[in-house]
Amino acid sequence: MGLGEDIVGVIDTVKTLTYLPALLKLKKGMTPRPADVKDSFGARVEANANNHPNASAIIFEGRQMNWSEFNALANRFANHMHAQGVQRGDVVSIMMENRIEYLAILVGLNKLGAVSGLLNSNLGGNSLIHCINVTGSSKCIVGEECMAELDAIQDQLSLQAGSDFFFVNDSGSRPCPNWAQDLITNIAEASEDNPVQTGETTIGETALYIYTSGTTGLPKAAVLSNRRYLIASDMSALAGLQCTVTDRIYLCLPLYHATGLLLGAGAAFASGASMFVRRKFSASNFMKEIREHNCSHMIYIGELCRYLTNIPEQADDAQNPLHSIMGNGMRPDIWMNFKQRYGINRVCEFYGASEGNVSFANLMNKDMTVGMTSAEVAVVEYDVDNDEVVTDDAGRCIPVQPGEPGLLLGKITPDTVFEGYTDAEATEKKVFRNAFVDGDAWFNTGDLMRTVDVGYTLGYDHYQFVDRVGDTFRWKAENVSTNEVGEIINGFDQVKFCNVYGVEIPGTDGRAGMTALTLQDGVDTLDLDRFAEFVKESLPSYAVPVFLRIQPDIDVTGTFKMLKGDLRKQGYDINMTDDPIFVMKSGAAMYSPMDNEYLALIRDSSAGY
Repeated sequence: MGLGEDIVGVIDTVKTLTYLPALLKLKKGMTPRPADVKDSFGARVEANANNHPNASAIIFEGRQMNWSEFNALANRFANHMHAQGVQRGDVVSIMMENRIEYLAILVGLNKLGAVSGLLNSNLGGNSLIHCINVTGSSKCIVGEECMAELDAIQDQLSLQAGSDFFFVNDSGSRPCPNWAQDLITNIAEASEDNPVQTGETTIGETALYIYTSGTTGLPKAAVLSNRRYLIASDMSALAGLQCTVTDRIYLCLPLYHATGLLLGAGAAFASGASMFVRRKFSASNFMKEIREHNCSHMIYIGELCRYLTNIPEQADDAQNPLHSIMGNGMRPDIWMNFKQRYGINRVCEFYGASEGNVSFANLMNKDMTVGMTSAEVAVVEYDVDNDEVVTDDAGRCIPVQPGEPGLLLGKITPDTVFEGYTDAEATEKKVFRNAFVDGDAWFNTGDLMRTVDVGYTLGYDHYQFVDRVGDTFRWKAENVSTNEVGEIINGFDQVKFCNVYGVEIPGTDGRAGMTALTLQDGVDTLDLDRFAEFVKESLPSYAVPVFLRIQPDIDVTGTFKMLKGDLRKQGYDINMTDDPIFVMKSGAAMYSPMDNEYLALIRDSSAGY
């Protein structure tokens, strides 16, 4: 090692040591506490109202509230819903876009010890019915902006019209329907006092149901306790974003997902920092709002950062108050470009699942890593082509060599509980038992990870996300289940079998959906237009296959498990197979034959996906 490298190593070590105080503070705050300890994010908002009453809490579409005002609004929701019969442990489903009322309702219900079921605002039909019913919801709150979807199915729910539905106005263009109560009107006279129930709410109680991304209308409701919410929010506030009451967090991710709600809103609840909240991300307004509202922090997903990297560059992009960001999905190929272009000092990449028992965070600000974890994890050998864990002669998992990719497992212990789903069978399917010794239990993340060398790390291994495995891939920031999509496609009358998998598109995050189809006996040609209409009506937009491949037969193993390895490798390259391949071009509504001209556009990242 030369002198220059020695100096770089010393600088890196000194830089890393500067994070030690924050890490020690975080470790103390995250030391496991008994389940009966009284704490909740509703209590954190009360504390902010007491400690920082006049500090800005939230800015949204020209409205601004300080912590005292925001806490008072949450209290009005809490006290009114209690008067409507909501008790500790009751489940209330909520379907709204990002806005002040949404956060205030969540906080208000948490103060009561009730459980909020966070409905994806894009859902409708059978999937929406399922999400409300699967949690045993006793009430349902809907925003005016989502009313059409709920109006279409409300009479199919086991909820009482007129008493169990609550309407929250938005633009005012639609009146409260006759099957719901006008919540905003009704809370006008409700008390702004802190409800007494908040002081009795414990960290062991369930706070939220956050749904996995369903692709057939059958998402699973992941259980999220106050304990896990507070661990994530404290981690974000103390050692991730490192924010204080003087900071402002730019928040444009959907709050029904954990990333925005825990890392963003949670960090604000934990620290007293302000939030600038958007309904949805807007590239054209991004930098203007960052500057206008002096946003120092941001919560991201990789797709958002990639989009901001691809838009035309401006000479003053780096001249802004934004310096620290936290989120997930920032891939190595855009990491440094994004940091340098927008003048970001700190990227705290986070890895974890809503239902998982382990999480990672890049707390030491190392580049291109999801960071470290305090939980016990294992990275084990995995056969991607056959979609199975590799075991030794004794049937035990085999740890990979350092730096090699493998399946990530998180050990289930009293301190790293796998809270799972409301469905016990679905919960058990995610548990890998007897992995290394008889009686052990591990959460199967379904993700490939590897350790990476990022210099001095205070003795902590750092990890890098590699890919998803098995029957799920990620596209447009949503998880897509290949099994569930396949079940839907198999319902099309011309399809005999289908094999669904994800394929890479250069310049995008995640994998686009592709399905290999075998047609019914007697069917020579797939009706592409009718098939396109079918999948668009039956699947969420992010789960609609981008590519189709027509095969004479489906390749299976001796146990009739469909093979995906060669299909993934060949992808949509028409030069690697004689099978017909079709594509739904970016912005198109129907499928068309793949040709080399469009293949070239995809490969140079100019197809527009």
